[in-house]
Amino acid sequence: QVQLVESGGGLVQAGGSLRLSCAASGRTSGNYVMGWFRQAPGKEREFVAAITWNGGSIDYADSVKGRFTISRGSARNTVYLQMNSLQPGDTAVYYCAARYFVIHTTDSDYNYWGQGTQVTVSS
Repeated sequence: QVQLVESGGGLVQAGGSLRLSCAASGRTSGNYVMGWFRQAPGKEREFVAAITWNGGSIDYADSVKGRFTISRGSARNTVYLQMNSLQPGDTAVYYCAARYFVIHTTDSDYNYWGQGTQVTVSS
């Protein structure tokens, strides 16, 4: 089992930045992918970004390319999401997720989930 805990959400004005963190614990050894998804009110959960265990492969949703950056800590059990140029459309609950081996962009392909952290961007 892998436990995931997110932090770093909050309220920010449009054009501002936030940095989300996700700490993994439990059975964190092995080749696992860590990703971020988000869910806005009334919408389905959507893929944001993901990174492989060694950072060798990264994928982003088109809507966040050039604005968001995903990275892993040196201990590899922490993943960060640096969000710049935030827009009201980025308002959502952001979830950290993990799965083994290969990046997938479908939430049902992820085995482990955090509790989510709220990001609110005001106009």
